[in-house]
Amino acid sequence: MAWSHVWSALGGAAAGMVVGRLSGEGAGQLARLGGSTLATPTAAPWVTDFLNASYYAKPSDRRDLDDLRLAFAVLTTAWHRHGTGRLGAADVLAFHRAFGTARFAGTGGRTGTLDRAHLEAGAAELLGDWFPEAARDWDRTGWGIVFPTVADKQAHDPEVRLARAKLGPLTPPTAPPAQQVWHTYPPVEVPDAEATVDALLAVEHWPDYASELGRFTPLRDRGLDGQTFEIEVVGFPSPRTPVFIRAYVTIDNLVTAADPAARDAWVDDVRAGFAARPDELDPLPEGAELLAGFDLVCHEGHFMGNAKNRLLLYRADGRTWVRAGGSWDPMTWHLSEMYDRVGRWSQHAFWGMEAPRQSMLHQLAAQVSRRTAVEAPS
Repeated sequence: MAWSHVWSALGGAAAGMVVGRLSGEGAGQLARLGGSTLATPTAAPWVTDFLNASYYAKPSDRRDLDDLRLAFAVLTTAWHRHGTGRLGAADVLAFHRAFGTARFAGTGGRTGTLDRAHLEAGAAELLGDWFPEAARDWDRTGWGIVFPTVADKQAHDPEVRLARAKLGPLTPPTAPPAQQVWHTYPPVEVPDAEATVDALLAVEHWPDYASELGRFTPLRDRGLDGQTFEIEVVGFPSPRTPVFIRAYVTIDNLVTAADPAARDAWVDDVRAGFAARPDELDPLPEGAELLAGFDLVCHEGHFMGNAKNRLLLYRADGRTWVRAGGSWDPMTWHLSEMYDRVGRWSQHAFWGMEAPRQSMLHQLAAQVSRRTAVEAPS
């Protein structure tokens, strides 16, 4: 077996040390949310190793987010085929048979890594010859899973994963607005307003908008309004040792241009909150038209504590933008330590403050461009 499994085990131990420092009073919920609903703790080292091989451990000029999304799809599809069970330590043997030879050859540009062709070939060996073609089919993918047929996708119950989530109550900010922390992230331009609305409403495809810092997976058998997402956020305490932090948010107050009264009331509430902190930009510029907006409210155990984000899709000066703006209560010491170590930079980059490969909003825009090009008449 590849030496990288040893190094990933050490990386998993390091992540455990980070969480272990937070095991005092008040940090129990956070510790339990570390890890994944897809894999047991004993599987964490080889799962991390597989994601490293597919993306994080590659030379920077060989990294392609589609490879990372494909690797996540392989893992999620393998979990799905387990039924209600999670991936465990023993599953590494099947993955090693499917991918080990190509990894030994270093097809991704470095020993222990995988290129796209060998990711697809290994997935076909592991899951079936149907997988590579189905992984490129919008109608046979959803919830991060690749399905053999459209009928299999239609029969899927996303709430199977919800049952393992141990979902706590919603925890929006409770401090007076002037005492909350407020932050507006940079806007990201999207190519088509209607197509972006469609992309946001297609909740089963939110994992397709994953960046290198995380992905959203829907857990409820419903549309966007009231949907609960499992977030897998990646922190980097040191190079090549990503720490996956699991948290949950639920969509609230979905408003669109179809209901101007509800939309305008939501805008007024957002503006009033940011007005309490004049040092922060209002996420909706003056004169802009809000096309859609909603709150992402955190659940108990989220690394931001009592918090919520607002996502806004708006038109200004003939161009369309998507943007996030958040607020949260001052953090307790244990949340502040985790946030400072592996949360702050990831949070800012994920919503657009760093490189596009790190931002979900940039990846949403990129996927909308792809879908628009595919669907355009020839």
